[in-house]
Amino acid sequence: MPSFIDEVPIRIKAGHGGAGAVHFHKEKFVEFGGPDGGDGGDGGDVILIAESRIMTLEIYLPDRLYSAMDGDPGSGNDRHGKNGEDLVLKVPVGTQVLDAVTMELIYDFTKDEEIYKIAKGGRGGKGNTFFKSSTHQTPRFSQPGEDGDDFSVILQLKLLADIGIVGLPNAGKSTLLSKITHAHPKIAGYAFTTLSPNLGIVHRTNDMFRYTVADIPGIIEGASRGIGLGISFLKHIERVQGILFLFDGGNLNLVDELDMLRNELGSYNPIMLEKPFLIVINKMDIWDDPGFTEEIKETYKDLGEILFISADKELNLEYLLERIDKVFFPEQTKIIYEN
Repeated sequence: MPSFIDEVPIRIKAGHGGAGAVHFHKEKFVEFGGPDGGDGGDGGDVILIAESRIMTLEIYLPDRLYSAMDGDPGSGNDRHGKNGEDLVLKVPVGTQVLDAVTMELIYDFTKDEEIYKIAKGGRGGKGNTFFKSSTHQTPRFSQPGEDGDDFSVILQLKLLADIGIVGLPNAGKSTLLSKITHAHPKIAGYAFTTLSPNLGIVHRTNDMFRYTVADIPGIIEGASRGIGLGISFLKHIERVQGILFLFDGGNLNLVDELDMLRNELGSYNPIMLEKPFLIVINKMDIWDDPGFTEEIKETYKDLGEILFISADKELNLEYLLERIDKVFFPEQTKIIYEN
């Protein structure tokens, strides 16, 4: 199974332009041949293409040089040098390209098959034919080719999920993802089973619309400062439209846990606190008591909308999806349900 690599520094170099040729026409019985040195070929470009089937950046080696081909030099008889071949690098959708020195964003890939020319090849030099004029019949010089772009970047992947499932370790995030999508994350009865983000696609109302759900490793207090696993993956839910806060109903301390999770998200990026959310209490099958469920809902009603499910037993999952539709995707839901 490929490693989940979501950040890698690389160096990219476009091709050098080929040199123009210094050459003079030679023909039998022609005493003075004119200049016929051809132009050099242009260097190849470096092009990035977003590919939805690629999920990580693990194919790229840190600090490796990725080079396009140089242009060929020109030659006699006005022959133009061959242009250097472009280098095409495929990256996952959601990849951001940052300048390695300034950390400024160069490009952000948000769509499948999106193309960006990140480094331009150098122009080929002009051969001596180009410099011939009425006052300069026999130029004995040409241009060298130009350098191509050469710089270092950081490729950083931020998954393009629509919904993020956030919770403490062992809250049941991976189980929930596996039940509402076709994803198959690792699931076990101990903390930190999830060591990398998992993505799944939810298909709604006969596939009239669909959305992507991300399950990130469990967040613990201090995650935004690098404690635990969550800090490495908080960036993968920066772009979500909504958040599911998932809690373990068998060990419930809702107020403190919700405060901690929201504090960690806000410390990482305050925008996260502006996103709509649902509170989901998992493992309701443990008590199997409708009265107790209502008691919990009444106790915590000021925190926001609270839903009760059992991901493992598949209880109330359809109702959860209906609420996700209406809370996070009101426009799509309105169109679908009105028709």
